[in-house]
Amino acid sequence: MIALVQILVKYALLLPFVDSHGLTTALKPFDFAILILATLLIAAGGYIINDIYDVETDHINRPDKVIINKYISEEKALMAFIILNVIGVGLGFYLSDGLGKSGLASVFVLASALLYIYSSYLKRLFLVGNIAISLVVALSILLVGIFEVLPSLAPSNRVVQITFFEIILDYAIFAIMINMIRELIKDIEDIDGDHQSGMQTLPIVLGRDRANYVAIGFATIALFSVVYYVITYLFKLPLVVAYFLVFIVAPLIYIILKLLNAKHKAHYVHISLILKLVMLTGMLSLLLYNFILK
Repeated sequence: MIALVQILVKYALLLPFVDSHGLTTALKPFDFAILILATLLIAAGGYIINDIYDVETDHINRPDKVIINKYISEEKALMAFIILNVIGVGLGFYLSDGLGKSGLASVFVLASALLYIYSSYLKRLFLVGNIAISLVVALSILLVGIFEVLPSLAPSNRVVQITFFEIILDYAIFAIMINMIRELIKDIEDIDGDHQSGMQTLPIVLGRDRANYVAIGFATIALFSVVYYVITYLFKLPLVVAYFLVFIVAPLIYIILKLLNAKHKAHYVHISLILKLVMLTGMLSLLLYNFILK
């Protein structure tokens, strides 16, 4: 999903408008491939460290998916985490140095550190972990704008560069909202194991029913935000509006309705899957910008 979104941002949103709109991008195809690889390596490291810290809860919440100390030792997993992050951050420094903006590498350092702190500490806190991981997901989208659009910013192209960066930012905000809902759903789904591990997630602090209503609240905010975006920017494009209504708005309404009656773990697993699909269809809408900005 991360690689697909980054490819869509560059090849569906940015490159088609280099000539027609005077947009300037900074990375050559090889360097862009390194950006994707660096992002994926750090994300993979994040999954590994999360699995290491989740061994106890996973034995309760999803015993069939436990990997650490079953297929690979904790020591080897930790070594893999370190290696992936060193290579990922190193590639980030290579990219930043090639652009003459070494400070941009701090984004990779921040992402790596945040994923570790999330797994080891933040995820145990009320809402803080949900917000942190949602920001990291959004950062994986923003990275393309940070490395492709901002380094080429100049007085002569400032308006067009900022316009395209703002579009990328809109998608990053969408990712934050959808991932935030999904994180809350996962916390409700995993309430038993999290409780035994001493975590203070939203459903543990407020109870499952109240957490359900909070998730409905976030889903409603996401729904109205998408509707506002469609009305404000896309209303004169019937086919684009139809796509957003069918593949994003309708599933969000379905999710809200399902949350109103969700009681069992299977219900939340189903809702989580639909949220993944909404994230996918939302990002695939980047392919429509040839019609939106023509």
